[in-house]
Amino acid sequence: MTTFPEDMDPELVERLVTSGGGELTRKMGVEFVELSASHSVARMPVEGNRQVVGLLHGGAHVVLGEALGSISSAIHAGRGRYAVGIEINATHSRSVTEGWVTATCEALVLGRTLTTHQTVVRDDQGRRLSTIRMTNMLRDE
Repeated sequence: MTTFPEDMDPELVERLVTSGGGELTRKMGVEFVELSASHSVARMPVEGNRQVVGLLHGGAHVVLGEALGSISSAIHAGRGRYAVGIEINATHSRSVTEGWVTATCEALVLGRTLTTHQTVVRDDQGRRLSTIRMTNMLRDE
């Protein structure tokens, strides 16, 4: 069950609940655990998200990081505003072939027009697999 901040825009909560965070994250089996502007957590199964040689696909790491960074930025943006990703990068440090991965997203910058979040993806043993940094521009609707 996902926890949301009490002051979060109810329309955004409704969209997240009904969409499961979007079509791609739903297809990948992403489970959102905790969502806020400054700290968010999600998990994802390795099974179903592997590349041809059996490793968790590097793009799956990035999807997980982008989902958390985008949602965290949208929460920070607030009602009547939205977040648009303008930069993302990833460093993969270790591979995994089974189990689940857990991603923890922390805000580095929560500004009026820009946000930057860093997401660290870890395996079931707590080993760092990748680090994803994402910057979003905040816009008025």
